Amino acid sequence: MQVSPAKAPPQSVFQGKTYYFCHPGCKVKFDADPARFVAPPTPQPAALPPKAHAEYTCPMHPEVRRQGSGTCPKCGMALEPVQITAEVDNTEFADMRRRFWICTGLTIPLLLLMVLQMSPAGWLQLALATPVVVWGGAPFFARGWASLVNRQWNMFTLIALGTGTAYLFSLLALLFPQFIPASFRDHMGQLPLYFEPAAVITTLVLLGQVLELRARSQTTSALKSLLNLAPRTARRIEPGVEDDVPLDQINVGDLLRVRPGEKVPVDGVVTEGATSIDESMVTGESLPVEKPVGARVTGGTLNGTGGFLMRAERVGSDTLLSQIVRLVSEAQRTRAPIQRLADRVASYFVPAVVLSAILTFAIWAVFGPEPRLSHALINAVAVLIIACPCALGLATPMSIMVGTGRGAAAGVLIRQAEALEVLQKIDTLAIDKTGTLTEGKPAVVAIEGINGIPENEVLSLAASLEQGSEHPLAAAIVKEAAARGLASHKVTGFESITGKGVKATVDGRAMLAGNVRFLDEAHVETTGLIERARPMVEAGQSIIFLAIDRQPAGLIGVADRIKPSTREAIGLLHKERIRISLLTGDTRATALAIARELGIDEVEAEVLPAQKAEAVRKLQSAGHIVAMAGDGINDAPALAAANVGIAMGTGTDIAMESAGITLLHGDLRGLVRALRLSRSTVRNIRQNLFFAFVYNVLGVPIAAGLLYPFFGILLSPIIASAAMTFSSVSVIANSLRLRRVPL
Repeated sequence: MQVSPAKAPPQSVFQGKTYYFCHPGCKVKFDADPARFVAPPTPQPAALPPKAHAEYTCPMHPEVRRQGSGTCPKCGMALEPVQITAEVDNTEFADMRRRFWICTGLTIPLLLLMVLQMSPAGWLQLALATPVVVWGGAPFFARGWASLVNRQWNMFTLIALGTGTAYLFSLLALLFPQFIPASFRDHMGQLPLYFEPAAVITTLVLLGQVLELRARSQTTSALKSLLNLAPRTARRIEPGVEDDVPLDQINVGDLLRVRPGEKVPVDGVVTEGATSIDESMVTGESLPVEKPVGARVTGGTLNGTGGFLMRAERVGSDTLLSQIVRLVSEAQRTRAPIQRLADRVASYFVPAVVLSAILTFAIWAVFGPEPRLSHALINAVAVLIIACPCALGLATPMSIMVGTGRGAAAGVLIRQAEALEVLQKIDTLAIDKTGTLTEGKPAVVAIEGINGIPENEVLSLAASLEQGSEHPLAAAIVKEAAARGLASHKVTGFESITGKGVKATVDGRAMLAGNVRFLDEAHVETTGLIERARPMVEAGQSIIFLAIDRQPAGLIGVADRIKPSTREAIGLLHKERIRISLLTGDTRATALAIARELGIDEVEAEVLPAQKAEAVRKLQSAGHIVAMAGDGINDAPALAAANVGIAMGTGTDIAMESAGITLLHGDLRGLVRALRLSRSTVRNIRQNLFFAFVYNVLGVPIAAGLLYPFFGILLSPIIASAAMTFSSVSVIANSLRLRRVPL
């Protein structure tokens, strides 16, 4: 509001400047926190670039990149955004669908007249067919022309040649019949018009485009729904103000408030408060996870009943949700090796079809029945239409796109199409231990009391003593005691000796906890302890020995627990005839104990990261096709060296970047699902290629008139167009079956 100082309104002085107010209430608010109202505005991040200038690529030719939407110069397919967003962008689909329905409304009368064997006036045919061919088919003519200019012949080359020839001949015959040779006329002296075939073919091709674009949209629906898990806004806290702002305005370091029942907006760290969060969409675990101060939270996960403050650490495309979507969308655009065969065939196929159409025209023009040129033209057009390689071009990309989408829904993120194809060939799995077979954190697995001391008393005393230690084994003991609800004891004089153990006075008694050497140095008799600990050591456990007043009191076995799902996964992999080799930097005793318990075939222990990669190459040199599964930085070289690298989604970023496949839930059973998906996808690709090749091998000779000398049958361009559309539909439908494949 405009305030006039002349009217003596309420006023305040701040930093030597007088401020006027329209109402006393406004003055009270200002006086309470003047800096909030006069501080310079917080700079906002630069606006996102207009959507039209986003980078687009071709699903069949991922090397094609351009700013803004359009069509691929190589195959003519509609380009799609490189980065998938939660917003639905179906501009191309909506345009093709509109063209299809309008053209259908104009084509149906032409079809009915033909079926009823009524011969409408040429001008009526022209009026109905022209909008269909010229407007409805405009995208196909544009793509066909681009293919000629770029010397990249494709399906639209054939469509444009076929429909364009039929329409232009009919237009010339209707407007300037005197220029048409007599050999085109029938026995009644009439010139044939092909407006109907041109319109029907255009409409059927539009139908094929609508079905294809719809299928491509469905393959990204799961990814878009994943992105939609993140909220649209976040509550940002700034000095003196707290407000909801759009998510794209959140920057790294911003302080955010997450209220009970809300979704976590971005990835970050809890700075104040505590809560439990449902992380099932990331980990697959149904139980909420406690989040105290310092705990990491993931954008899109659901907060429980506690409110908390968090500091944003990864925003925008850096969040886990966005990274998952990026990995899958990149995989959908990578090309499987089997696609190279289809590409080589397609590069020769279109010129061969054009040559076949020319030969067909020449043979019919010389040897065909009257009207020879009319028969020659109609059969040449039929060859061009029926041989359209759209089914061949769709065979591999459609299966890859649907297969990777199906994998994402099952927690299997496929970054490279090649990995999806090669996985079904593997016969050996090299696997890391910590974090892959095991949970990756130590836990108490065995407790034994000596001299009549109960198990819980041993644990309670040890936990009280170890509370002052920062060692991971000490933390495991303290955690186990807390889980059992054991009371702590009074501890004084705590002292930690690096590499040996700890000592203190507990309830007035001198207590030691550590390794055998530590107890020996304190003159504790350890002979009996060593014998009792031997089975634990053979089982791969790390032993903490306890002594009270220089007398043995007990021992605690700590180990990295095997994941509950690991045994089942190993059994399933063995049923798939996969040999399993354990590669670990852990001690040989621990590795052998794990291998015995799980039934692993061979073990290489105490290996360095470079040695893991060398072990993988050794297996490959022996003729094995090797997959490597791991989760740590030390696994990255081996993951990159393997035929297929498989990273745990609970592991490090470098491991996931080095692998072709990521198991999102960190569950090794996901590898079995990936193996089944790989086999189903490759089998689906082969089926699609078979359909496409057989269809063209049979279709072209029939369209050229092979059956006419024997049965008097000629294939109309309309039937050829319907057959061409059906071949694409069959490939799309077969690919979409992967969405329901059991994993």
